[in-house]
Amino acid sequence: MKAIVKAKPERGLWMEEVPIPSPGVNEVLLKIRKSAICGTDLHIYKWDDWAQKTIKTPLIIGHEYVGEIVELGAEVTQYKIGDRVTAEGHIACGHCRNCRRGRQHICDHTVGIGVQRNGGFAEFVAVPVSNVIKVDSRIPDEIVSIMDPLGNACHTALSFPLVGEDIMITGIGGPIGSMAAAICKFAGARNILGTDLSPYRRELAKTMGADQVIDPINESIADAMKKMGMVGGFDIGLECSGSKAAFNQLIDNMYNGGKVCLLGILPPNTTVDWNKVIFKGLTLKGIYGREMFETWYHMEMMLTRGLNIAPIITHRMKADDFQKAFDIMEEGNCGKIILDWQ
Repeated sequence: MKAIVKAKPERGLWMEEVPIPSPGVNEVLLKIRKSAICGTDLHIYKWDDWAQKTIKTPLIIGHEYVGEIVELGAEVTQYKIGDRVTAEGHIACGHCRNCRRGRQHICDHTVGIGVQRNGGFAEFVAVPVSNVIKVDSRIPDEIVSIMDPLGNACHTALSFPLVGEDIMITGIGGPIGSMAAAICKFAGARNILGTDLSPYRRELAKTMGADQVIDPINESIADAMKKMGMVGGFDIGLECSGSKAAFNQLIDNMYNGGKVCLLGILPPNTTVDWNKVIFKGLTLKGIYGREMFETWYHMEMMLTRGLNIAPIITHRMKADDFQKAFDIMEEGNCGKIILDWQ
């Protein structure tokens, strides 16, 4: 089969011919229809510090995809050949304290598909049946292929009640930030303000439901708040940028008693004025992946009841054109890019 492989410990990815995997006990083999490129895949492509510390080559990357079951491993009884499915990208051990108390998303021994084991940028992938999710047939293939990052947005946005609240999203122009804006609007938020440095992505965020999106360097958050009739500050903050400047700007503009979700990975040297956190009575929550599997249920229900995230998909191309796709990703003028394996 064809697969996009991190073949060598250096910048780049390579399309190679590799053996089709065989599903083990309690695994299924999927024939991939579509996959989507994630920021994690770009880190692996660029071979940055995180990738060098995390990835062991050779590795088939990719953890966002949709496919159909073509082979069942031993002991698999709950699915059948031909089922259209996707898969949760984090494989939990099932035995640690967190797994046993229903917190699989923060399992002590998580293994990432496309990170620690071969992933879905290939014509076929074998995955544990416990991670397989059969999705409502009304949801199109390309939307199913991005339910993994939609899950990050869903976990972030729905961590605290949204109805009638004023929301600030830093890094809103990224795919997860923009999808979080769509979810906030769908769930009944009052005002949604986003900040982003990219003109292209600021416009994309507006199409996804943000009321205002500003350049935080050259435009005033205070002026934006006045336009929305706000006083005091924001009730909910969603940090999706990974920028220490954006994080501190968010803290500065939170209302007393506000709640902040941290999805972006902040640099180790990030500092914060803890007096503001303490005396404002803020709640900070770290977000990792999706809550398994409640987040998947929330996504499916919203998508079948009117949530529209289609505008976040800006490019579609054949899997053979993956190099062009990664070039576009690196430039940053895109939302989600879908690779077609059919």
